[in-house]
Parts: sequence; C-alpha cells; structure tokens
Amino acid sequence: MRAVPEDPDAGTDPGYDPAAEVVGLTSDLIRIDTSNYGDDSGPGERAAAEHVAGLLDEVGIASELHELAPGRTQLVARWGSGAGDALLVHGHLDVVPAQASEWRVPPFSGEVRDGYVWGRGAVDMKDFDAMVLSVVRARARAGADPARPVVLCFTADEEAGGAAGADPLVREHPDLFEGCTEAVGEVGGFSVPVRGRRVYLIESAEKGMAWLRLTARGRAGHGSMINHDNAVTTLAAAVARIGSHDWPVRLTPTMEVLLASVGELAGVEATPANAETLVEEFGGAARMLGAVLRNTVNPTMLGGGYKVNVVPSEATAHVDGRFLPGCEDEFFDTLARLCGDAVTVEAVAHQPPWEMPYDGALVDAMTRSLLAEDPEALVAPYLMSGGTDAKYFGRLGIRTYGFAPLRLPDDLDFTALFHGVDERVPTEALEFGTRVLDRFFDLV
Repeated sequence: MRAVPEDPDAGTDPGYDPAAEVVGLTSDLIRIDTSNYGDDSGPGERAAAEHVAGLLDEVGIASELHELAPGRTQLVARWGSGAGDALLVHGHLDVVPAQASEWRVPPFSGEVRDGYVWGRGAVDMKDFDAMVLSVVRARARAGADPARPVVLCFTADEEAGGAAGADPLVREHPDLFEGCTEAVGEVGGFSVPVRGRRVYLIESAEKGMAWLRLTARGRAGHGSMINHDNAVTTLAAAVARIGSHDWPVRLTPTMEVLLASVGELAGVEATPANAETLVEEFGGAARMLGAVLRNTVNPTMLGGGYKVNVVPSEATAHVDGRFLPGCEDEFFDTLARLCGDAVTVEAVAHQPPWEMPYDGALVDAMTRSLLAEDPEALVAPYLMSGGTDAKYFGRLGIRTYGFAPLRLPDDLDFTALFHGVDERVPTEALEFGTRVLDRFFDLV
C-alpha cells in the first residue's frame, strides 16, 4: 500500500455535480449496440462514436472521428488548455456479444433496476466511458479545466484485440497523442473486500498473449485399420499435456507489492509458497488474480477429420496462452517441450506483456482521489490477466495504468460480470467513480 499526503481539499464542493448525468449516459451508451463478433459482421462503433462526439460538442469540445475500417469508428478529442505534458484518458466503445435469452433483462436495454444499470458493456466498459463523459461535461460547463491537458480517446475493436482499433490508430496517427506522457484506462480502481477492508486495485501490468494454432500431421487411412501415425492421437496427447501442465508460481514486482499488502492484513509474510492462499483472500476476484501468479495455457478449439471412418492426415487445435512480464522465453520453451517434435506451433496473435513502476505523481493522484472518497480503504497495484488497449499506447512511450474507479458492494462478484450474463453496475458505484475522477483531474 502507498502512503500519500492528506488531501487538503477533500470534501470541498466544486460548484458542480460531476455525477449528474452518469447513470443516464451509461444507459444511453448501452442502448447503442456495438457488439464485436471478432470480424466486421457486427454493427460497428460508428453510432456510438457519433453519439460521444455530439455529447462533447454540446459543451464546446471538438473531436475527430477516425474510421480505419468501414463502421469501425474511433474518436479523439483534446480538453483543457493547461501547460505541460498531456494525460491520455482512453476507453473502448465495442462490447462482446450477448445472448438475450440467457439474460434477466434485454442486454441492450440499459435498464435501471434494483440500484443497478443493466446491459452489455455495463462494466466492460461503457460505465467508464460514461463516467468520463459525465465529469468532462460538468467541468466544461463550469469552466473547470483539468490541471493538465487531457486527450480523450474512445476506441473501436478492443474486444477483438484492437486490429481495427487502437493498433492502427497508434501506428498511423501518432500525432493525435503528441505530448501525452501518461494514460489511464479500463480495469482498475475497483474495490474488493479483504478481511473487512476495501482494497482498490490499480492495474499496473498485463500478461502477454499468445493465441496459437497447433498442427499434427500423420498418415491418412481407413478407420478400421491399425494406424500408429494418427494425427488426431498425436495432437490429442499434446493438448492433454498442455492442459494439465502445472506452471510454477512467478511473482512479478506488481504482484509482490499486492501480496505483501494482503500479507500485512493477514499477519503473514508473502512468499511464492503462500501466494495462492493469499490470493484466495480476494474472494471472487481470485479467479482473475490467481491467473497472474503463473503463465497459463488453455486449449480452446479442436479440429480434424471429415468422416468417422477416415483417419485424417491433419488435426489442429488452438490454445490461448498468457505469459507474465519477464517470463516469455520460459513460456515458449515449455510449450515447445509439451507439444513435442510432431506438433508444429504457429502464432495466430502475439502481444507482449507490460509492467509499469508503481510510483510517481500519477499513482499518488489516483491513490489520493480514491482515499478522499473512501478514507478507510487501501490502494494497491495488480497485474491484469487479460489485455487492454494500454499495450498500444505504451508503444508511444506513454506510461499507462488501469483506473476506472468503482466502490462495489462486498457481495457483488464483479469479475464474473466481465463478458458474463446479466452484466450490471451499481448506480452508486458510477456516482462514486465520477467523484473520484473529478478530483483526479485536479490532482494529476
């Protein structure tokens, strides 16, 4: 945990309500279907981008729309006239698909019920988009510029890896982010209960990603005959070895800080040997945090053959591999050994990991803004098991963190809502987040 100076302005009325619109803005964004099916078959993000552009234009903030593929539209705007380096605030507009028959409410209704806003994108991540817009619009109307210039970026295609989104935006238009040295985005700043205390997790690292195609080749033949060169058998054996492999615990600097903090609450010293036990203190969030103690590989797809009585000459599998910062060589060396010489490995997608130092003025600003709203809480960094657009902005030398602040009910299994059925976000959490972000813009 970080000790930070007390904020002398805590509790001061800014003269405007940063949370005035956040619930309605969240509902409105959810009602714009931006489902991303991993190709260009979805509705795209243009309607949402134009909606955001209109909201910014209403308060005098001009924006640019960049459509890097038909319908895959992104928005960039600059806000504030302060001097110094700029802060990038980024969120994505696309969402994963939703099967309406599985939901208690229509997933694109944005319905407000029982103190929650329901719908696809409520936590990933139209909630943060709405919080940012609510704060920016309130401050712009009040003439309250942020402490430093801010670049607002709302991207497309994050849910499919950013190939039609942040990746080409950064490569083809780096000038849009000129002057940006630091950034905040999704999947951080949310609370989890640990031994009676709320702990707010700031994302300061992400695992790397390796989506791989495995191929085994053998001798085709009749299914009724003996075949010791069966591609399906060879591949199945490799997949079984991969799926059951016990990867060793490896603690990165980020997780060392987090687990040391939890160890203090539990009265024990954090070590690799008790890391898994300490992660269990996070309850439902352990499903995510447990995945960042080690490299992981999950077989996800199998294919081969075209008729039951024909042994095919080729069989394929796809695996989703995630590796820790500093552990990429170990990951690929181990995977090659598990596959064996008879299985070839081809990269479908490869993204490097990243890890930021958990120190400096930006970290202090995030911590102080949270503690001003929740003084008894603790704030600590964590390593994200999935991926975000932060990796692309990092290519420009921008120091990035996940900071979408939400104070959540202790009994809400928040991480299960990411891409889950009945995705929803508490209205009180949205209002809390806008107050935190409002203060953050004054501190950063």
